[in-house]
Amino acid sequence: MFIAGTHNYLLLFTEQGRCFWIKVYEIPEGNKQSKGRAIQNLINIPAGDKVKAYINTKNLEDQEYINNNFIILCTKNGIIKKTTVEAYSRPRANGINAITIREGDQLLEAALTNGKNEIMLATKLGKVCRFNEQKVRPMGRNASGVTGINLDDEEGNGKNEVIGMVCIDIENPGNILVVSEKGYGKRSDLDEYRVTNRGGKAAIVTGK
Repeated sequence: MFIAGTHNYLLLFTEQGRCFWIKVYEIPEGNKQSKGRAIQNLINIPAGDKVKAYINTKNLEDQEYINNNFIILCTKNGIIKKTTVEAYSRPRANGINAITIREGDQLLEAALTNGKNEIMLATKLGKVCRFNEQKVRPMGRNASGVTGINLDDEEGNGKNEVIGMVCIDIENPGNILVVSEKGYGKRSDLDEYRVTNRGGKAAIVTGK
């Protein structure tokens, strides 16, 4: 069972860049045999859009919390955006625009950070770009973001894209587990990934 405080919200982000809220206690509880409920029955998601990521937040009325924590969004084309939680602290039934998605792109991941985390963006060709989130300045909800990783790669023939994002607490880094499309896994120490600048070219992680 998912346990959270009575003031907690789930922020749901769609591939077209919309954000919707659900109070955790309002989500119908089920058991392991139940099929669950369609998300369209819980939020007013537009037809043709779908949820791609979610974040569990604390009390959105806590000023210290919402002004000192951030939401990082990334897209499959390597765009990244950072916004304070405060910008998402006023729930609306029909949702809000979280990021302006450029043509041919879509939202991929969302993560909650403390302003001091490191970001790792992994690509389809098995490479990673690692940088400190302070390289990304906070911006408003309607902004389209900035380049997080350089996807230019002749080997990719224009087909390279971001497939995952990890936000790392540098005080408790741990290991990184990478899993390929065909089920191969690789666990590495974080120190094996060099720190680069935002928008830089990625380093190799694993074979394609």
